[in-house]
Amino acid sequence: MISIPNASLENEIKDSFSINLLNGRMHVEKCRLAYHRIIMVQSGSGSISVDEQAYELNSPQLLLVAKGQILTGADLRITGYELSFGDCFWERAPQSANNCKAVLFNNASANQFIPLNEMTSAELSPLFEAIYQEHRRVDYINKLDAMAAYLKIIMIKIANINAALLHGYDDYDKQLYRRFVEQVSQHYQGLHDVNYYAALLNVTPRRLSEVCKNSCGKGAKQIINGQLVAEAKRRLQFSTLPVKEIAYQLSFSTPEQFSSFFKKNVSASPTDYRAYFVNIGR
Repeated sequence: MISIPNASLENEIKDSFSINLLNGRMHVEKCRLAYHRIIMVQSGSGSISVDEQAYELNSPQLLLVAKGQILTGADLRITGYELSFGDCFWERAPQSANNCKAVLFNNASANQFIPLNEMTSAELSPLFEAIYQEHRRVDYINKLDAMAAYLKIIMIKIANINAALLHGYDDYDKQLYRRFVEQVSQHYQGLHDVNYYAALLNVTPRRLSEVCKNSCGKGAKQIINGQLVAEAKRRLQFSTLPVKEIAYQLSFSTPEQFSSFFKKNVSASPTDYRAYFVNIGR
């Protein structure tokens, strides 16, 4: 049985995409997100919590919350935009933006808040307004693809803003960590071994794990496994592929090996996990 303690699951969103204009008071009931969320705060006040960690809102700034994190907030005053998207919607975006999404959301806790200055806020605001207006338009044949294209641009811009902020106090270890995350996002479906990534980055496996632990609190193997688990969850939720096929697509030797791996990390078998979301209408 899937357990979601003290938090309800976020409601289903049509087409796995939504964007709302925020202009005033906002209350966020405690829930575990089923979709990735970007909140652009043009002006705001109050405290918002992600995974029980409280953050004071300042303006302007971005709040990134990954699918699976728990979000709550009361007595918030926010002017800006709230954008939510699912992995299946992201698949519409060109693959060239995958690294940007991976760097920002695979370890969202490291990028939870991104401060904006006058220039970066002015750069992003028209993009959020454009995708908001597109979302409001009457449906047409390629509307979802158009919004996915806007989302790709927004994601690339945010990744560049974040990289520029990091550059001022970056060091070799942080660069190595980001390169590792990028490589994992490209190769995790076929390559699960830390040794491969260590050789690719010209460091020892032990050194790579040390750098990862210092950067995000997780070892290199945990990061690879986390990516595999996230992808397995996505395919179980949003596809009708048999568990056996998912296991082979993710390069597990046997379905049994995949099931054992999944249950160890999720505390539920792949079949039970899929059944849970079917039962709640997802």
